[in-house]
Amino acid sequence: MERIALIGSGGSGKSTLARQLGEILKIDVYHLDSFFWKPNWVSISREELASIQMDLVKKEKWIIDGHFSGTMDIRLKAADTIIFLDFPRTICVYRVFKRMVKYRNQTRPDMGEGCEEKLDIEFLKWLWEFPKTKRPGILKKLEQLPKTKNFIILKSPREVKRFLEKIDDLSESSC
Repeated sequence: MERIALIGSGGSGKSTLARQLGEILKIDVYHLDSFFWKPNWVSISREELASIQMDLVKKEKWIIDGHFSGTMDIRLKAADTIIFLDFPRTICVYRVFKRMVKYRNQTRPDMGEGCEEKLDIEFLKWLWEFPKTKRPGILKKLEQLPKTKNFIILKSPREVKRFLEKIDDLSESSC
C-alpha cells in the first residue's frame, strides 16, 4: 500500500482515515477539498482539479482522499489500493452535523483556506441520496478495474478501527 485512493460519501470519515493511515504508513496525505475549494467556497474547474491530481499521482507514494466522481478515474487507475467507505447514510449525516458544530466559524484542517464550515440543503441532499445515486456507479467502477488492485470496502466505524489496527500491527512488524 503506497498509492491509496480513499473514496466515499461526505461524512464517512475519508479525511480522518487518510490522516491516520498517513501517520501509520509514513505517507503524505492530500485532501482534494483543500485543492478544490478556494476562499469563500469558490471552486476551481474540473480541468484544474484533474491537472492537480495528475501531478499528485506521479509521486511515488501518496494517500488521496476525496470523492469528486468527475475525476475519480485518475486516482483509481493510479492507485494500488482503493478504500471505499461505504457507510450508512445515517452515520454520514450525523457526522456532518457533528463536524459542523465542532468547526463552526472555522476552516477544517482538510479544507481549503478561508472556507468556514457550513451546511446547505444541496450538500445534505447529495449526502442523503449518495447510496442510491453514487454508490452503484462506484461499485461498477471498482468491478471494472484490474484485479491486481487492492480493493477494501469498509462498512462501519468498527471495520475502520479493525482495519487501522491491522495496518498498524503490520507496519510495526515490518520495522
